[in-house]
Amino acid sequence: MTNTAINSVFATPHSKNAWAYPASESSWRKIKGNSTDGVSNTFLLLALARAHNRSANVTIASNEITEVYL
Repeated sequence: MTNTAINSVFATPHSKNAWAYPASESSWRKIKGNSTDGVSNTFLLLALARAHNRSANVTIASNEITEVYL
């Protein structure tokens, strides 16, 4: 788990397709799509961190975001 700023977030209207660009990484990372609600909730936390210029604790496994804490 890495405490990092979130540079940007992105989502499409398609199911389970949301991305974030953590400052600690060198590219976009997809939010792991185990469930639609899980992707939505994780995206919401990342978007809130970005909007309020706060760091988030982000876990990345196999180049996908699997866990986020504010």
